Amino acid sequence: MFALGICQSFKFILDSSEVEHEKVSFYTRFGTRLIGDLYRPKGVTGNLPAIAVCGPFGAVKEQASGLYAQTLASNGFVTLAFDPSFTGESSGFPRNLASPDINTEDFSAAVDFLSNLKGVDHDKIGVLGICGFGGFALNVAAIDTRIKATVTSTMYDMSRVNTYGYFDKMDKNARYALKQELNAQRTEDAKTGIYAPAAGLPEKLTGDEPQFVKDYWEYYKTPRGFHPRSIKEPLHKRWVICYN
Repeated sequence: MFALGICQSFKFILDSSEVEHEKVSFYTRFGTRLIGDLYRPKGVTGNLPAIAVCGPFGAVKEQASGLYAQTLASNGFVTLAFDPSFTGESSGFPRNLASPDINTEDFSAAVDFLSNLKGVDHDKIGVLGICGFGGFALNVAAIDTRIKATVTSTMYDMSRVNTYGYFDKMDKNARYALKQELNAQRTEDAKTGIYAPAAGLPEKLTGDEPQFVKDYWEYYKTPRGFHPRSIKEPLHKRWVICYN
């Protein structure tokens, strides 16, 4: 099996000869070009089931999604870990933007690619969404009948967090104030032509952070999962459309 290698510029270091890797690209119907890492089990013939893997927010395919994809490929699947629109090696402007509709389309575009790939059983295609992309995986599975299996690897309900905040600490007044803040920022962005980023992880921990922040930091800010193309927190991850 795999050693949990340090994340490098292109993909995880494999401690295995079980998996073949190929860099691929494909387009969404919004016109963005997505870049992915395609993995196949070595020495296996015939048409295999396939899985498109993406997430978490602000992460790139060389991080968690790549590790999931490589591990699944070593167990007999064709897997595609890809950078979503605006992220990593994929195209789209502004950079590092998260968009519910476009990121849902990203998954369907990955299914487009797998549905035309030799060596794939086109009746056995699934999607795997990690963290915030678990919601997009469920969203695309509800509308794309080509998807026969859906897995989410998430630690909380992203929709509920958007509505009520972490630990349900945001009431309706705080939610309205946040909408005002986000819309005021849109006005400022339009004025300056610069898109303000959302708050990200601190460069150092004080020890007083919630446990989930510590867990994020221990992955994204250490050699365990750090990657220079990953910013962890995309621009405007919090969308006003999700706050009703």
